[in-house]
Amino acid sequence: MNKVITDGLVLMPPPFADGLDVWSSGDGTPGSDTYAQSGNGAFVPADQDFSGSLEIVKTSAVTKLRYMGQTPIEPGLYLRVTARVKCISGALPNVRIAGWAAQADGTHLDGVVETGPETPLTAYGEVVEVSAIIGTGARMGVDMTWPTADYGHIGLDLTGPNGGIVRIDDLVIEDVSSVFLRDQMGIVDVRDYGAMGDGVTDDSAAFEAADQDSQGREVLVSEGTYYLGNNVTFNNQVRFQGTVIQPPEYRLVFQKNFDYPTYVDAFANEELAFKKAFQALLNFSDHEGLDLGGRRISLSEPVDMQAAVHNKTSFETRRVIRNGQFQPIDGPAWDDDVVVSQATYSASKSIKLTNVTNISAIAPGSRVTGNGVGREIYVTSVDVAKSEVTLNAQLYDAIGTQQFTFTRHKYLLDFSGFSKLSDMILDAVEFSCEGKCNGVLLAPNGLVFQVRDSQIKKPKAKGITSHGTGCQGLILDRNTFVSNEQAIESRNRQSIGFNVNANDPKIRNNRGVRFRHFMVLQGNGNIIANNHWFQGDNQDDGPRLAGVVLTSPNCLTTFTGNYIDNNFIEWTNEHDATPDATGYSFGGLTIVGNIFLVSEVTTAFSWIVVKPHGADHAINGLSVQGNVFRTNAATVGRVEKIDTTFANLRFDRMRNIIFQGNAFNGVAQPTRNPHIDTHEENSVDQTWTVDTEGYLPFGGWARTVDALVPVGPIRNGSNQKVYAQPYVEPVNGSNSDAFDVIWPEPVRGEIRYSARMDNPA
Repeated sequence: MNKVITDGLVLMPPPFADGLDVWSSGDGTPGSDTYAQSGNGAFVPADQDFSGSLEIVKTSAVTKLRYMGQTPIEPGLYLRVTARVKCISGALPNVRIAGWAAQADGTHLDGVVETGPETPLTAYGEVVEVSAIIGTGARMGVDMTWPTADYGHIGLDLTGPNGGIVRIDDLVIEDVSSVFLRDQMGIVDVRDYGAMGDGVTDDSAAFEAADQDSQGREVLVSEGTYYLGNNVTFNNQVRFQGTVIQPPEYRLVFQKNFDYPTYVDAFANEELAFKKAFQALLNFSDHEGLDLGGRRISLSEPVDMQAAVHNKTSFETRRVIRNGQFQPIDGPAWDDDVVVSQATYSASKSIKLTNVTNISAIAPGSRVTGNGVGREIYVTSVDVAKSEVTLNAQLYDAIGTQQFTFTRHKYLLDFSGFSKLSDMILDAVEFSCEGKCNGVLLAPNGLVFQVRDSQIKKPKAKGITSHGTGCQGLILDRNTFVSNEQAIESRNRQSIGFNVNANDPKIRNNRGVRFRHFMVLQGNGNIIANNHWFQGDNQDDGPRLAGVVLTSPNCLTTFTGNYIDNNFIEWTNEHDATPDATGYSFGGLTIVGNIFLVSEVTTAFSWIVVKPHGADHAINGLSVQGNVFRTNAATVGRVEKIDTTFANLRFDRMRNIIFQGNAFNGVAQPTRNPHIDTHEENSVDQTWTVDTEGYLPFGGWARTVDALVPVGPIRNGSNQKVYAQPYVEPVNGSNSDAFDVIWPEPVRGEIRYSARMDNPA
């Protein structure tokens, strides 16, 4: 490209024949001496070599010649200045192309090279051609780089001994930009705007200038290492041949090609590139998502997501990270940090540990274990001044002073540095933990964190962890969780797929493979639909553990369309410092239309297990309908039971419990409530004792008979039909699971009844 043609630039100075009043013996600025005034220069019309020339007597250490007109200097414009010179007599000097660089306001541009290479004149009458290239970019072959110049006064210098008489042919200034730019119409190079690419000079302004001037063309960051000491935003397409370095507090934003591969090209470090891309994602609104481009990102340490952003501690606008993979690089950065400290717990401060020793060593997000500590208890925050930590849940039996262990697991993506984070989405991301680390740690507070169409493979201990309420409204859709403990017997596994402390999670269409527990849910409003999780092992008659642990007794939870394979649902209240029933007890649980399967277990196994802590608990609101319960190579006693390790349930307080429409295969004792059956009395008796024969849930009492209909005639001892109505006395028999039907007189016959172990009213 030639800007003389495309932009109409005038580069050539006038010939000496037009007059010497525009040719300065100084720096060429207005008011400087000219050769029309000086006595040591004159125009020579013609000689055997030049058609017209300027003859100068060298009288000073540097004798200058400068054109006083303003030769334009523009980004992307490269000028070759050529002079033909010969010495006539006297001492032989040196000659070089030179100039004076000016800024737009007419002031001198300091700190730039303003002279080209020197060439000695070695013989009288010999014509020597000297040249130099001037441009804005520090490119190979450019002799004078003037990055922010607006124009220049161009000419030459004579150096060396004085006394020589030199003739100079008309200067030639030509556009040689095409030598440096392959396609200047489509590309703008940051070097043409003064970027040095030396890794030291701050090239931020040059990057911004190149982008501003590109007007839709692609910005090229050519080879070099560019230091950016400020925020830089590209509004146009950008391509990297070189790389950049930038302090963590500054942002590099790509508006046109905002994607992870571009950041990798820019920083040449995939770990740093992800941090800078995420920083940009949370700092401008033109893009809702960061596309990882299907790339695998190897991490040498957990990514502190808040530290990567640097300037925000909370964020509540929808953002998406999609389409990529994270994996750890083996090293000590993934080792758990373990602190053992003494602390005091009391029910009056039910989510606090006080008087904590060595508290400065305890990090938020640490898992807490100790006597009377339930599952998935974490440190939400640490107050060093008060020697106090805040927990995500209460402890069921830890009142007093004891030693607790605080284990800070390490996660590929750690959002815990944010005080609040809402509407963050991980979409089609694979977390390949390789047994070295864990998946994702949420922020301590926030709403609607989503993970969808993703894979969490082989976490060391935890797939997704919430140590506060950053899981409020959590959405997990179509994900796969695969344990690193598949070869271990289920009872010896330690890993957890995920936990939820807050309310309203939606867990849908996920797959979980062989964790200790697939999910531990503390809050209410859980919707669990169309998932498949299995936790079996290769041990014959081996014990099975809970796939789902519900730690809120009044849990407001729905299970629908799930495949619950070789594990059970455990319903407990272990996150309660005062576990005795004082208000709402167990209730609000619906289990409808699921498949329950188990293989090679003992008869003690059950799929629905209620484990109360504290006295006087009962169930008020449980619906188990339309499910299939099936065994393989095993027979189980019943599908539901109470784990009485800590307490039993109050059968006299049961209300609103439905077990109906379920299918039982390989189950010794099916369960129904209401239990509808017939009873036949073959000999006359005034009191018929009807045994519900174990059908009532949890071995419950026969508390309510809400229907009783004769099947055929009821006859007395005289074989006469009896039309009198009996009454019922419930809760009889050694197990309280029978009821008496009392007639006005001894009778015999058959009745159909509907009995319940609860009070449905």
